[in-house]
Amino acid sequence: MYVALALFVIAIGSVVFHLLSPWWWTPIASNWSYIDHTITITFWITGLVFVAVVLFMAWCVWRYRHRPQQADVLYEPENRRLEWWLTVGTAIGVAAMLAPGLYVWHQFVTVPPDADEVEIVAQQWQWSYRLPGPDRKLGATAIRYVSDDNPLGLDPDDPRGADDIMVQGGELHLPVGRPVKAVLRSLDVLHDFYVPEFRAKMDLIPGMVTYFWLTPTRTGTFEVLCAEMCGVGHAFMRGFVVVAEESDYRAWLEQQQPARPAAQRTVPVMAER
Repeated sequence: MYVALALFVIAIGSVVFHLLSPWWWTPIASNWSYIDHTITITFWITGLVFVAVVLFMAWCVWRYRHRPQQADVLYEPENRRLEWWLTVGTAIGVAAMLAPGLYVWHQFVTVPPDADEVEIVAQQWQWSYRLPGPDRKLGATAIRYVSDDNPLGLDPDDPRGADDIMVQGGELHLPVGRPVKAVLRSLDVLHDFYVPEFRAKMDLIPGMVTYFWLTPTRTGTFEVLCAEMCGVGHAFMRGFVVVAEESDYRAWLEQQQPARPAAQRTVPVMAER
């Protein structure tokens, strides 16, 4: 009896805790409200299942509790009808959680054709950024070009990179209301670019280029975190993204100096076999 009562209190208490919890999401600052909706749907489905299972357990403990001089209990190890109900119910629940997630993922990887492009580069333990110049195109990069004079590895023979704008260890500025494709690279270990207010996040993996996109929906200054353990300085790998009105963004952009890679291209020649 006490076990059944404890299970009942756990089920009801979990619902009350959720309704009265002081922990809520950070106010969103991008178009990715889909992510919030998907998490909410998943939470309610799993929450309802949790409460139903715990209450069912409480009912079973109470209903089939031991009674003195009770008759023999019928043991029925298999029940096809119950198995069908469980199978169908579980399939519907899983589908209800997967469908919104797949829809959001499709939106997440489908970049609008008019999106601006910005490159985000991670290196223990700072963020660097590269924006296209007047030609609106980022120049090519390669790890073999990385040097003290060319920290992001811009290809000195690619004319598209001559007007690129580099921001090392500073703030990334973005215009409000315009879609942005973030191209992500890491120069050393695994990192993860995460701004809680943007909801969208993505790993930066050495040796490959990843990406995500977003549309900032409100102005402000938002903290950048590395959401992947990247060494002893992981906790200090922070930065800021400033979302500004178009005029303020343009004024900031005009103050930036274009990158002019000083390193000359030195590619080792492989002997033909």
